[in-house]
Amino acid sequence: MRPDEFLKKYGFDEDEEERDHSLRHNAMEHAKHLKRPHAGTPHDWEDWERYREEHPDDVEPEDDDA
Repeated sequence: MRPDEFLKKYGFDEDEEERDHSLRHNAMEHAKHLKRPHAGTPHDWEDWERYREEHPDDVEPEDDDA
């Protein structure tokens, strides 16, 4: 049995698109789904508050679970 036949037989064929784990992809996903920062300097928090006030539709709602 050839390796590609084995992979296909046991469901490991490469037909599925692999998820991109690159730093660029992760940064773009983070930028698309803006949430409240978990840490940072006071300047980071000031920037976050200013951005949230200027662009309220771009920021995802906060979870009250924290």
